[in-house]
Amino acid sequence: MRHKKIGKKFGRKKGQKKAFQKSLLHNLIMKEKIITTDVRAKEVTRLLGPLMTLAKKQNLASYRELLKKLPRKSAEKLFKDLANRYPSKRSGFTRIIKLNRRLRDAAPQALVAFVDET
Repeated sequence: MRHKKIGKKFGRKKGQKKAFQKSLLHNLIMKEKIITTDVRAKEVTRLLGPLMTLAKKQNLASYRELLKKLPRKSAEKLFKDLANRYPSKRSGFTRIIKLNRRLRDAAPQALVAFVDET
């Protein structure tokens, strides 16, 4: 049974799923907006919230935790640039905008982008 199980499987095993989620997060952080399917968009926004909260602490321990969970470039950008962009915001760092369906398989598409707050 799947009672109290959080997250989607994406048709992958555990290690493959973690690597896939890590690459989605890396792409979103580095490009600051990506076009993907609806399910992937919801999953990446769910995963980004705790990482952003961790980055906003601005101490060495939180930076090392980010390095465990993300590649070095994206951890640095999240810690140095993106966390300072939202000093008073507690949640809701990204937005999901629904797009047209993909042509080849009619999968629902979405744009995931960081909320502009300056």
